[in-house]
Amino acid sequence: MSFFARVRDRVVDIRPDELRAVFLAFVFHFVVLAGYYVIRPIRDEIGAAGGLENLSWMFTAVLVTMLFANALFSAIVARFSRRRFIPIAYRFFIANLVIFYLLMRTLPASQQVMVGRCFFVWVSVFNLFATTVFWAFMTDLFTSEQGKRLFGFIAVGGSLGGILGPIITTSLIQRVGTGTLLLICAGMLELAAQSVRFFPREFRRDDQPAGSEEVNAEKPIGGRFWEGVSHIARSRYLLGLVLFVLLYTMTSTWAYFQQADLTGHQFQDRAARTAFFARLDLSVNTLTVLMQIFLTARLMKWLGVGATLVLMPALSIVGFLAIGFAPVLIVLALFQVMRRAATFALTRPAREVLFTVLRREDKYKAKSFIDTFAYRAGDQIGAWSYRGLHALGLNVSGTSFVAVPVVVVWCGLSLWLGRRQTALSREREAQTGAA
Repeated sequence: MSFFARVRDRVVDIRPDELRAVFLAFVFHFVVLAGYYVIRPIRDEIGAAGGLENLSWMFTAVLVTMLFANALFSAIVARFSRRRFIPIAYRFFIANLVIFYLLMRTLPASQQVMVGRCFFVWVSVFNLFATTVFWAFMTDLFTSEQGKRLFGFIAVGGSLGGILGPIITTSLIQRVGTGTLLLICAGMLELAAQSVRFFPREFRRDDQPAGSEEVNAEKPIGGRFWEGVSHIARSRYLLGLVLFVLLYTMTSTWAYFQQADLTGHQFQDRAARTAFFARLDLSVNTLTVLMQIFLTARLMKWLGVGATLVLMPALSIVGFLAIGFAPVLIVLALFQVMRRAATFALTRPAREVLFTVLRREDKYKAKSFIDTFAYRAGDQIGAWSYRGLHALGLNVSGTSFVAVPVVVVWCGLSLWLGRRQTALSREREAQTGAA
């Protein structure tokens, strides 16, 4: 075996017929996350500069926008094959970036505040759809067993992109401004759109008999755009996934508001604040890569999906307690780095495995609704509940203590979803064997 092959086998358990698809998935995820992380610090700076009151209203605008975006995406999914609707989605975002670039270059300073708020809303919609479309494609390509082996490594591509993005922003923000960074992001999204057509058409999942689902894989899914929501209403498993996302995003929004609160008081210069957020992202993604390489696949193999899912909520309990007793920026920054790294390295790959047992229509329509609208609904609940807790006189420390029992419920739900996924996977394998 070559040196590369030996290293590869130590990092990921990959089989020869999976090499091409996994490599393309790695590159696809890399460019999507690199593009997002180029513009994420710009969004975070706008949120911190706007104050808590405006931030709550911007999250409300995100939720409303997400509802319309979901309906549009589901309609496209119903009419086009996956090799067509995935590039369409990314090129739509590219067109939006060009529009924002022109607005930032041409409008007077008096109107830039409104442009910034619109950009905050747009990025908050874009980041979920960009990753949701990618992971929906992955859960459609790979089985549950393959996901446990390969999703951790595929996620490394995104984390490396997440390292490159903040480096680009930190290096260029003082010299070229935000407009050029938008064009860099657009270029990376075009690479993502191009990569879809190179995925092997003959790549077939191990649990599919020849001539079955792979024959229909490139056909339009069909159906109505609202069927993703109706399927969620009829499935306890999908409802559990919705609740999982709500609890995660609600607590993440509390931590985000705490971050905006503390950084807003500590940093007065906008460029310095943007650079701080970029360094935070860089720390998160560096730690994430190490965890994804050495821990993710091994933990899912040793502990199972449910136990892997519960690790990040357990870490959140410790983090919120730490902030409750020491509400300072350094403690919050450390908590954010650890929590977000655990999310990307452990929770995200494990949660994507939960979707591999669903039928194709639900992988795109129901998953899109869960990962975007339900995600932003959790943001909305978190945003207004944080303001409510503030109105009751609770500061950063007090809201941290309130978060702890919420996270305990989240831990129990994670274990239930893991057990249910295992049961559904066995049912799917039995049906395949019978066929």
